[in-house]
Amino acid sequence: MNLLAGYPFWLIKDGLPFNYPALENDIHTDVVIIGGGISGALMGYYLGNAGVDCVIVDSRTIGLGSTCASTSLLQYETDTQLHILKDKVGLQNAVTAYKLGEEAVIKLGTIDKAIGCNEYETKKSLYYAAEKKHLPSLKKEFITRKENNFKVVYLEEGSIQQSYGLSIPAPAILSETAAQTDAYKFTHALHQYSKQKGVKIYDRTDVIKIDHRKNSIVLTTANGCTIKAKKLVYANGYEAVNYIDKKMVTLHSTYAAASEQCTADIAFWKDETLVWNTADPYLYMRTTKDRRIVIGGRDELFTNTSQRDILIRHKSKLLKRDVEKLLPSINYKQEFTWAGTFAITKDGLPFIGAMRHTPNSYFSLGYGGNGITFSLIGAEIITDLIVTGKSKHGNLFSFDRS
Repeated sequence: MNLLAGYPFWLIKDGLPFNYPALENDIHTDVVIIGGGISGALMGYYLGNAGVDCVIVDSRTIGLGSTCASTSLLQYETDTQLHILKDKVGLQNAVTAYKLGEEAVIKLGTIDKAIGCNEYETKKSLYYAAEKKHLPSLKKEFITRKENNFKVVYLEEGSIQQSYGLSIPAPAILSETAAQTDAYKFTHALHQYSKQKGVKIYDRTDVIKIDHRKNSIVLTTANGCTIKAKKLVYANGYEAVNYIDKKMVTLHSTYAAASEQCTADIAFWKDETLVWNTADPYLYMRTTKDRRIVIGGRDELFTNTSQRDILIRHKSKLLKRDVEKLLPSINYKQEFTWAGTFAITKDGLPFIGAMRHTPNSYFSLGYGGNGITFSLIGAEIITDLIVTGKSKHGNLFSFDRS
């Protein structure tokens, strides 16, 4: 599947920082990971640190799937509000999912520092009501988070415009824990670190056959090579829908744009917090280190890549209008526009763990709006399952929950 179109800012900015070989001979390993994007990179990082012999293979050049299209907002909230999620999975499970997301945001910063990526930036997150009819739900969401010890503040109508310089005449929840990064650069930095731990990474290596045996896995590539392993991890994101029940997820197209660089060394808005709203689909906005505004949203149900790509020009105009509405004093000029494909689940939680019909295999599928934080959670859970045979939070994200 072609997962992106247009010119993602991160790919243009970073280019191809490292080269990886294609697999050209038969190999053996303990664990093979399919997918070399952010999910596979975090999986390799955790397994490598645990001393597990593993190999990562990707059908594309590393990072050229959904990873380079990511706008890389790091938030603990899922696409399903906490007060709604608790009715779907129970209060304890809902709070645990949010707490794990909160921990993941912080851990990503620790990892960024450990591998020398230096793209992680601590931020706050501003979640505002897009319409007046959303106010009761926003208030309920704030109360639920506050009662469960999340660091949040409720900003009344008018205060955002005065304090933050954003034209938002509506209440909002300000969350203390959030961050932003460059998922594409972070992925390459993770791979470079993991290589030093003995993890082998191959791109342009298309797996065309997977043989799930009783005590092993045998993968066959398009050029006839075989990979024999004890365990397999599917970390190939939205392409993994080919291996699971398609009713479990819904594919969507999302659109994003990055502005020209601003030469003035001033904040676009207070603290340049992450900004998103309660609309469905929701709008989201951030800045970059080199003084650009990145905005995304205007999602559509995914039908096919051609239809998604045709809409880029129209959606970009709408996103430009969205920025101008939020920041009327800013002379916003778009430079890069692109589209990506993502998947959502019924409860907004990812799928992590094993499935009965694919023995000796695990899935780390960070479906939803927080794919990066979900990918870290998935890497932790699956590493525990492989190394110790059990995981404290495995059941929360299992396929059986649906």
